Amino acid sequence: MQVVIGGEDSVAVPAIELRNLTVYYGRQRGVEDLNLIVEPGEVFGFLGPNGAGKTTTLRVLLDIIRPTRGQALIFGRDCRREGPQIRRQVGYLPGELSLPANLTARQYLAMLDAARGHPVTASYLNQLCAQLELDLDRPMRTYSRGNKQKVGLVAALMFRPQLFILDEPTSGLDPLAQQMVLELVRTARTEGRTVFFSSHILPEVQAVCDRVGIIRAGRLVAVERVDALLQRQQVHRLRLRFAAPLPPAAFDLPGVTELARSDCEVTLEVREHLAHVLRIAADLGAIELETMPLTLEEVFLAYYGAQGGNHAQPVLA
Repeated sequence: MQVVIGGEDSVAVPAIELRNLTVYYGRQRGVEDLNLIVEPGEVFGFLGPNGAGKTTTLRVLLDIIRPTRGQALIFGRDCRREGPQIRRQVGYLPGELSLPANLTARQYLAMLDAARGHPVTASYLNQLCAQLELDLDRPMRTYSRGNKQKVGLVAALMFRPQLFILDEPTSGLDPLAQQMVLELVRTARTEGRTVFFSSHILPEVQAVCDRVGIIRAGRLVAVERVDALLQRQQVHRLRLRFAAPLPPAAFDLPGVTELARSDCEVTLEVREHLAHVLRIAADLGAIELETMPLTLEEVFLAYYGAQGGNHAQPVLA
């Protein structure tokens, strides 16, 4: 479904729109002056470290908390004024999932179905459970963390909403289940649905997102297409191979970092003087040059001032 407004000059209504959104908890900042548009049918990744404001933003969209000032809209509807109507159009997976321990997953999902008033197609529910390898007929107190996460995913997906808001959707899942969740996200996009999610696993964001927003200390510091974000970085990583061993300080230049070296091979991170590096390589008789692309993780870390070559995966949730 693509929501439109107007007559002859109809335009698509954004799936999500934030207008100067600001939330304070007393004197403590949650988020400040967020302005963002998420288009219908796109997969948007929302990234930031602990305390950056991701979960606060998601909770405003669901009217769980109220903004101090500014506005959040879903499909053109104010999240504060029309919360019940909006929630019927949204599949939500919270980051902190609480499930009734004494119910089976089937009983719990049936309760949600009845409360929402959107009949769930039994065949689609069974398909989701098969894809995620989830047994619905056990009390949820017996579930592992991963199985509880699967119940939350099924609850968000089962009625095929136009918008999914997912907070750490692959948290607690094994690698196979993580890949299945990413496939379900891709399917949602193919069907024209919108997915807005936060994740601390940057490779999966890179794999499925059209655009990402990076939030730091409650403010958006970047909103970019993933491919454009990677291309914009003024950093080049090169692997050079030579016929003979290299002199020790062959590439000792400002803005050039040597990441790895063997007798006849060197890997460089070049932030400036690229042309000079290439001239030196040619003069030394380079026989092979490989350009190594940066990952989204490295781009993210660059926004937060991380230094060095190889980094452990940051915890951003």
